[in-house]
Amino acid sequence: MARSPHQRRNARHQQLPAPAEKTPAAVRRGPSGGTKKPITVDAIVEAAFQLIAEEGYDALTMRRLAAVLETGPASLYAHVVNKDDLGELLIGRLCTRVELPEPDPATWRDQLAGACARLRDEYLRYPGITRATLAVAPTNLETLRLSEGLLAILLAGGVAPQTAAWALDALTLYVNAYCLELSLRDARRAGPDDAWVVSRDELRSRFAALPDGFPQTKRYAAELTAGDGHDRFDFTVDLMIKGVG
Repeated sequence: MARSPHQRRNARHQQLPAPAEKTPAAVRRGPSGGTKKPITVDAIVEAAFQLIAEEGYDALTMRRLAAVLETGPASLYAHVVNKDDLGELLIGRLCTRVELPEPDPATWRDQLAGACARLRDEYLRYPGITRATLAVAPTNLETLRLSEGLLAILLAGGVAPQTAAWALDALTLYVNAYCLELSLRDARRAGPDDAWVVSRDELRSRFAALPDGFPQTKRYAAELTAGDGHDRFDFTVDLMIKGVG
């Protein structure tokens, strides 16, 4: 018997993933007599990823997604509970893409930094998707696989369990926030009014024009605005890892 969306959601938190259901989804036919792709959980997830990649996470609604799949929202609710459930599915799917090494006490810092970078890169493929990770208890089995691996790396480095647990929370929160900030910046740049996003030269110019009550900001404007690519991300992750062991 096919499971309901609520049953599938509970299974992601309570037991090992069940085997894929053998019952094929019904084939839908369009007005012209041609066939459309069947509505399945995987089809919904892949369509959601495509929509986010093209338009950002804010564009993802059940109604918009239903339109992409050429169906009605009610068809989606036969497979997912709601948008929160869909967000959990999306984040879980991204977490499965992050390869984790066997914990090595000799190289654990590099292993941890590398894993954070891989998670960052997956998130950045889908602008704003880390909104789905905020204020969510990490009990989904797919996301727990990732946190389990990261925790194992920290413990292999001799980090005390309590320190390792909180360091894991801080690192993943930073990765999430970093990716969300970049997505918000890029969205503003692409908008009709990008005045809030200024170039590095413009920012330095504004710092230089500050009144005398900001001597350090004026003097170190170059340092405050330095960094290319993911330089700041790498620096912060390295700083956090060095702080725990």
